[in-house]
Amino acid sequence: MASSADHPQTAAERLIAGTISATWLLWLVGGLYIAGPVIGWLLAALVFCEIYLGRKNVAAVPGAVWLWMVAMPAMLLILWVGHANFSLGAGQTIKSTIGWAKGWALIALFPLAGAVLDVRFSVIVRAVCRLGMWSLLLLPLFLAAPYLGLPETLWVSPLKIVGGPGPEYFATILYTIEPGAGTPRWQFFAPWSPAAGMVALVYIFIAAQEKSLPWRTVGIAGFLGVALLSQSRLALVALLAIAPFVWAVARLDRAWIWWLAAPAVLLVGLFGTELLAFIERLVSDFSAARADSSRVRAALARIALDRWENEAFWFGHGIVENGPHLVEYMPIGSHHSWYGLLFVKGLLGAMALAAPMAVTLVLLAWRARYGEVQRAGLAMILVLSLYSFGENLEILAYLFWPGLVVIGKALATKSGEPARD
Repeated sequence: MASSADHPQTAAERLIAGTISATWLLWLVGGLYIAGPVIGWLLAALVFCEIYLGRKNVAAVPGAVWLWMVAMPAMLLILWVGHANFSLGAGQTIKSTIGWAKGWALIALFPLAGAVLDVRFSVIVRAVCRLGMWSLLLLPLFLAAPYLGLPETLWVSPLKIVGGPGPEYFATILYTIEPGAGTPRWQFFAPWSPAAGMVALVYIFIAAQEKSLPWRTVGIAGFLGVALLSQSRLALVALLAIAPFVWAVARLDRAWIWWLAAPAVLLVGLFGTELLAFIERLVSDFSAARADSSRVRAALARIALDRWENEAFWFGHGIVENGPHLVEYMPIGSHHSWYGLLFVKGLLGAMALAAPMAVTLVLLAWRARYGEVQRAGLAMILVLSLYSFGENLEILAYLFWPGLVVIGKALATKSGEPARD
């Protein structure tokens, strides 16, 4: 039975916890892609109501959240200029604006909700652990599906009529078969496998803050299974890198951590050349693990950079374009937020993401020693930072939005204060 500490009490808590808990049901009906933006804008409306009615003050919005609130609308203005530069027409501009509202806008709206609304961290954590429990129970079904002869895709929801990047966002997919290898791969409730690995990481770091050991164990186990079965190389690297980094940064004010760091720095100095060679081998092995995928990603990056620099340096091309046969007609700049931003929104678009992300990372690294909310927030921004080099963040915001809410809560805790629960 849920205690008062983790039982939703406010409208915002019920909305957030209920949506997280209903993830698998929404996946089954193809509603996840719709739910994310709807929840984001509903929470934004609740923030407006709270401020309008005087229950919250605009001063409650942290400076870093204001930076996100300025940067993401700036993306829209840059988008409009790009459309005007290439004469893309009113219809395409309206379509792209709706796309912005379902993507980049959410990256500002959810931190705003986390910072202003009364949403206890324990409620988010328990909802994530419940989702982890259901994920753990469903793992055997996903594992057995390819060997029982079940279809890869159960169905594509008619909800796709609302529009989206592709049918995979509305499809109920049990597994896929890896091209070339012929082995099964799982993407669970994400549109593709690496995205499942990313969302699993977000939920692992949130579940790790659960105070109840049984719930914490179940939550972490469920999403660890999702991360491993997604077979995402970046998910495994990020998990091994972020966990010790957050642990160490949260203890920088303790003398013994510096005593531990001193011999490590000395060893790096003595064996720097060998360490660099080892890292180069790891990078090479990382790329070779899926050579075709790495080749396509590299080609997409070269095309994006070349066309950005020569055709649309400041404001970008305004829309995504499919690449040539060399990259299997994949969208130019896909699989990478920065290349995608440079191609679609130019240098100004890339700066609009880099500035709030850098400020948030520095602030939360500084505050990580204050409490669990700040540590979770640091883990969230680190996940987003790492995955910005492997995914387009805006088209997955509808999935990792609970992490954005946590970032907002972490930013709202003033320096030197204990984390509010």
